[in-house]
Amino acid sequence: MASQNRNPEIRKDTVNNRWVIFSPARARRPSDFKSKSNTANPNNNSSENCPFCLGREHDCAPEIFRVPPDPSARWRIRVIQNLYPALSREIEPSSSVHGESPGPGSTGDVAISGFGFHDVVIESPVHSVRLEDLDPVGIGEVLLAYKKRIDQLRCHESIKYIQVFKNHGASAGASMSHSHSQIMALPVVPPTVSARLHSMKEHFDQTGRCSLCDIRSDDLLINESAHFISIVPFAATFPFEMWIIPLGHSSHFHDIDGEKAADLGGLLKLMLRKMSLQLNNPPFNFMIHTTPLQDTCSQLPYAHWFLQIVPQLTVVAGFEMGTGCQINPVFPEDAAKVLREVCVST
Repeated sequence: MASQNRNPEIRKDTVNNRWVIFSPARARRPSDFKSKSNTANPNNNSSENCPFCLGREHDCAPEIFRVPPDPSARWRIRVIQNLYPALSREIEPSSSVHGESPGPGSTGDVAISGFGFHDVVIESPVHSVRLEDLDPVGIGEVLLAYKKRIDQLRCHESIKYIQVFKNHGASAGASMSHSHSQIMALPVVPPTVSARLHSMKEHFDQTGRCSLCDIRSDDLLINESAHFISIVPFAATFPFEMWIIPLGHSSHFHDIDGEKAADLGGLLKLMLRKMSLQLNNPPFNFMIHTTPLQDTCSQLPYAHWFLQIVPQLTVVAGFEMGTGCQINPVFPEDAAKVLREVCVST
């Protein structure tokens, strides 16, 4: 049945414990869904003044490490401090979070120091090269750079959660057109992470199985590799949202090895190219959803990491802000079918 002939439907996202309204009357045919503006060069940053380009390393914030590590060799990847960090690594972390149980005279407000880390991963020395232009091994090297930095950051006792994310395009939050991603290490576990883990635990308690290990719907499948599966989730929050999920149960992204990183690199490359071809190279974000660092052994059976890709095709408005309930104009089964059928040349 064509998407626009369907009745609206409200679906429960059992991974994130939220509702999504599917309203196909608000959209064109899924196959016609395109970004309104191509983001090949989102902010018009030229290579002439780009601090991320080869030879302009002195214009950047301090380097943390590079790949390869030899300073005399041409680098392929650099991990640097963010010049404008949201959190400061220079201040003392709070010893505890105060105010959760307010005493007499307390307002109930909670505040801790803004300690944390905010880093940038420069994915290529060449200004015009996007992440999807790298080969699977090259993308795998970027993923392994994430892993290496996470391994360094999780040695800090005060760090509770690490978020890896990529913004592509100005409307998706990218301030530089040179391909890069970011890593933020937080002294708290964000509430959306806690809610996700709680929801996954509920599913595990009811079924004895991990909610992401359970996903195998052919209607939602886009592609599959040796170690990963790519799907449009059953209750996708956004049109053409994609998840890449490890086939084997894994709680922490930083447990990935070289073989799986290259395999994930190939599938991530395929998904980014399909999205670019079908949706006119839209602005997008991807996020790696992993498990908090100070997890307990009891969390491991139901906590399963995954990578989420969100093309920016719609605007979050008052209803969404007021309710936390998103409206998606494209049914996931239709989005998955369109993406499956996108032909990507090798």
